Amino acid sequence: LILLVYRLKSSVSFLARSDQPSLAYRKLKGRNPGVIFLPGFKSNMNGEKATALEDFCSSLGHAYIRFDYTGCGSSAGNFGECTIGKWRKDVLSVLDELADGPQILVGSSMGGWLMLHAAIARPEKVAALVGVAVAADHLVTSFKKLTLEAQKEIEDKGEWKFPTKHSEDGYYSLTYNFLREAENHCVLNSPIPIMCPVRLIHGMKDSDVPWQVSLQVADRVLSKDVDVILRKVGQHRMSEKEDIKLLVNTIDDLIDKLAVLS
Repeated sequence: LILLVYRLKSSVSFLARSDQPSLAYRKLKGRNPGVIFLPGFKSNMNGEKATALEDFCSSLGHAYIRFDYTGCGSSAGNFGECTIGKWRKDVLSVLDELADGPQILVGSSMGGWLMLHAAIARPEKVAALVGVAVAADHLVTSFKKLTLEAQKEIEDKGEWKFPTKHSEDGYYSLTYNFLREAENHCVLNSPIPIMCPVRLIHGMKDSDVPWQVSLQVADRVLSKDVDVILRKVGQHRMSEKEDIKLLVNTIDDLIDKLAVLS
């Protein structure tokens, strides 16, 4: 029995790509729809939500993939050279090369922004979306809220340090070029051409990404099947036991719904 449990755990593999750095991933074989977890900014596939979802999919016998973006975790590449566009390509590589059949994408924070791009680019493969504290356009929006003087100073320095409690230094650092490139991937300025079911979970005590961003996404998405679930005491990471239970139940309901639809 111990052996069996061990076998169900995924091991790290690498997706080699001819023109881009190789991506580290863990894949569990199983039924469709598969579930793919997209981590947040400066996060990786070993977080609590990512591993909890693997246990959940394993127990249901559904396929599951978690992975690290270029320059993050165990993947190749240099973080300092990464852009939203490069990470978007990573998600599409995972969808195209590793995933079979329809997928439910679960995007945490920045991963929620990237999952929207993936659903736009691969509507035939993305069956549903679950966002956790979706940070759509958030880095760009935050930058544009700074005074013009502050923006100019960041442009001159070529670097933006913004406060966060998720880093030992107390801040994250972004290049000005990263911000400029990220502007090309903003989605909230116009209707978002996504027709699949969308579930957006957000903590109202989120001090990183305001919960109103999830409402904006819900408003912009063309799909009629969109629910926003607000947790009054939820923080940004949404990795408390009750938060993860909510996430798992949300995905469980979607799996049932997709079974009926197909």
